[in-house]
Amino acid sequence: MVSFMDEVFRALADPTRRSLLDELFAEDGQTLTALEQRLPMTRFGVMKHLKVLEEARLVVVRRRGREKLHFLNPVPIRLVHDRWVSKYAEPWAAGLAGLKRDLEDRTMEKVFEIYIKTTPERLWEAITSSELRRKYNFGVGVETDWSPGSPYKGVHASVPAPLIEGENLEVDPPRRLVQSFTALWSDEVRAAGASRVTWEIEQVEDSCRLLVVHDELPEGASPELYGGWPMILSGLKTLLETGEELTTPGSLRYATA
Repeated sequence: MVSFMDEVFRALADPTRRSLLDELFAEDGQTLTALEQRLPMTRFGVMKHLKVLEEARLVVVRRRGREKLHFLNPVPIRLVHDRWVSKYAEPWAAGLAGLKRDLEDRTMEKVFEIYIKTTPERLWEAITSSELRRKYNFGVGVETDWSPGSPYKGVHASVPAPLIEGENLEVDPPRRLVQSFTALWSDEVRAAGASRVTWEIEQVEDSCRLLVVHDELPEGASPELYGGWPMILSGLKTLLETGEELTTPGSLRYATA
């Protein structure tokens, strides 16, 4: 049986597939036609390579109208990093700085996908329980009553003011949660204003596919706004599958906040 890590390394072993990831790193959310024009091969060849990347979960496909857009998913690379590379040797936004997307509406969209061996109910609890959320979300819990339209605050025990605030736009347990997201931890991120975060849970046999979409980000938004998601989702997976907390640069940063 081929393991998840085997699929990731097999996908990364091919230079053409690495080139496709480079193209998505430079400009996220491209169509097949756009990617085909950037590589010296047939459309069918590009499709075959994209299929391998999708199977390794390094690329996530989302539909927008009639178009199928391809997004780089850095979470599997984050999992490889957490397993084999020192957790103390990288800055806050390692590997993510420079991700940029220029849409017609002048906003950016970031897509993150991960599979976790758990039930939708346990996953929903981990997302909405303030106590559990602190364990993988850099020590930041959430204060809200989780009713549709209600406000929420992201709070840390060592910080007197909220780090995040927003509104619960859609609450559909245990499948979908949509929230507005306003970061408050620095003047730079506060100036970006409100964006939107969507959590989608889909049961796949004995596991769950969790898709997190952070969109309505302003063009050129600071990577601080979305760069922590791979660490958060890796920590969530580790917590639910092993019961242990994952040390990341983000968790170390706020451990002494």
